[in-house]
Amino acid sequence: MNVELEDVPADLVPAVVATLTATGTDDCHLAVELVDRDRIHELNREHRNRDSATDVLSFPVDFGSDSPGPRELGDVFVCEAECEDLVEAVVHGVLHLCGYDHETDDGEMLELQDRIMVELGGSR
Repeated sequence: MNVELEDVPADLVPAVVATLTATGTDDCHLAVELVDRDRIHELNREHRNRDSATDVLSFPVDFGSDSPGPRELGDVFVCEAECEDLVEAVVHGVLHLCGYDHETDDGEMLELQDRIMVELGGSR
């Protein structure tokens, strides 16, 4: 797997790798940033017109361009204070970067999220 993860906190790398492996995503870069409630609230308001804090937001960048080098998947922002499970929030955010959308699919994203969590040792 050729994945650039220098912008992912070390303790979250296994969740990111498991998610990318499960989706067949390779040769890419992404970032995961832990933020406080004020920052996630600001991002949610600016980008989703929702005036509240949330657990995770994903901002995809590259939807499979043919440019050389690693694909830039995008950024995941996570507010641990809003999370029931930090690892699950990261998996959820990375799935969005990989093109999954639980608001428009027939449950595939959340099923895959559950399978990844089981693989990571979480209970579902």
